Amino acid sequence: MNWSTSLTQFQGYLQLEKSLSSNSVEAYLRDVRKLVQYFEITHQKISPLAVEVVHLQGFLEWINTLGMTPHSQARTISGIRAFYKFLIMEDMIQSDPTETIEAPKLQRKLPDTLSYQEIVQLFEGIDVSTPEGTRNKAMLETLYSSGLRVSELIELKLSNLYEDLGFLRVTGKGNKERLVPIGKDALKYIRVYLDGVRRHQTIKKGHEDFVFLNRRGTSLTRVMVFNIIKDLTAKVGLAKNVSPHTFRHSFATHLIEGGADLRAVQEMLGHESITTTEIYTHLDRDYLKQVIQEFHPRS
Repeated sequence: MNWSTSLTQFQGYLQLEKSLSSNSVEAYLRDVRKLVQYFEITHQKISPLAVEVVHLQGFLEWINTLGMTPHSQARTISGIRAFYKFLIMEDMIQSDPTETIEAPKLQRKLPDTLSYQEIVQLFEGIDVSTPEGTRNKAMLETLYSSGLRVSELIELKLSNLYEDLGFLRVTGKGNKERLVPIGKDALKYIRVYLDGVRRHQTIKKGHEDFVFLNRRGTSLTRVMVFNIIKDLTAKVGLAKNVSPHTFRHSFATHLIEGGADLRAVQEMLGHESITTTEIYTHLDRDYLKQVIQEFHPRS
């Protein structure tokens, strides 16, 4: 079997059996293609079924000389591992050459978050006297209230908005659906936007079910949401690099600092592994100092 055939079969497996998004599928294929590129550059004619540990060790040395970051190297190794697990599962090979390959150790980076006061500062900086401001208020309240990814926000449908129950149905990574609670304030601002702005728009065909629309009556893009938040951050004079994901990080951090169950937060964020959610268990340093000052006998 050659690389082209095996990659085509791997692609079909990721799309049909794993139900991964097109972006995720392409990321996995890109990882394996790096290995193919290495064999081509080093003039090694090795089929995917004949790859051994020694070949992979040479590949790791090669990507390291390219200056790839540890995170990128770990991502590439993860994709190649998935490819060989697929070959094992299909009984194309008997042993997995990636089993003894170690990825670079990654330092877990705490995500940037906003304090509740900073969240309020941003919300109060929105000019709700304009149609765009009314929409932006509803949009950012939804981001913070439900911890959505930006892709989940722009894809949010009216048919998946259950106002009477206080829930949203969102489609996350891998096309997995989940129900997420949404707060009363966010629902209130969504209703103000729907009745006061969206109802009076001319909506383009195919965009009738999207909650958040631009002035041309089509769904928003990721870039638009990033720019809206960037402009708002500059307007209120907040000296932080704020993105849509910052609202998601803040949502999770504030819940856990308030005593929320880690499993519940995992479910709301749509994390497949709880280890991903555990990164939010960090506490605000000012809060820790306050605890020491209040309760330590020598403080």
